[in-house]
Amino acid sequence: MSDIYMFLVFLFLYIPIFALIIFSFSDSRSMGHLGGFTTKWYVQLFQNEAIMSALYYTISIAVIASIISTIMGTFAAIGINKMRPRNKAIMLNVNNLPILNTEIVTGIAIMSLFTFVQMDFGYFTMLISHIMFCIPYVILSVLPKLRQMPENIENAALDLGATPFYALRKVIIPQIKPGIVSGFLMAFTMSIDDFIISFFNSGNGVSNLSIEIYSMARRGIKPEINALSTLMFTAVIILLILSNKKQSIAEGGR
Repeated sequence: MSDIYMFLVFLFLYIPIFALIIFSFSDSRSMGHLGGFTTKWYVQLFQNEAIMSALYYTISIAVIASIISTIMGTFAAIGINKMRPRNKAIMLNVNNLPILNTEIVTGIAIMSLFTFVQMDFGYFTMLISHIMFCIPYVILSVLPKLRQMPENIENAALDLGATPFYALRKVIIPQIKPGIVSGFLMAFTMSIDDFIISFFNSGNGVSNLSIEIYSMARRGIKPEINALSTLMFTAVIILLILSNKKQSIAEGGR
């Protein structure tokens, strides 16, 4: 009975997505009529200059933001892990605030900060905002791996003559590498899929795919939107599968 219930729940959640994917291959321009099979909407999608520009901004910001947030989040996680229990609990609560907070509040708060420091909105402001909301996810991905390390492994390396940087590079980072990779993939997924924070912190001539889909939808539903949404959904699914696969391999090896 419970399996049937779960199947119905997931079916209810994913029926709209399945319908979107089906209509992205429909020859009809109407969502109310299913036509013959075609891939012309995907061809027209890649011939759309506005979408290609949005794709460039989406991927470039996602890659740069993921790399920077992974580096910063990894070092932050190492620092938090070394804190005393009380200070660690406080820092974890602070780290969880951007995750638990609604995105619209976070987006407006970051926008207010950029306005206060008189920064021109554009590529750079969107990049900074993506780094800011990706870091907490990286920290939460790396911390469990740090807790799984032997407690005295770093001290043992230092006692054997390793410098702190050498111990970090050769001892700590290899031990927590699966968490770092998972954090990078999570940050990349969150960045490439973001709309609200990007919407408030982008400038003229700079938009990602989520903003472009929103703009296209306001002008009227077009079949290209179905094709674009299908590709984005597929990309996110692939990233999540890779992340979970990496985690499973790491746990199996341990």
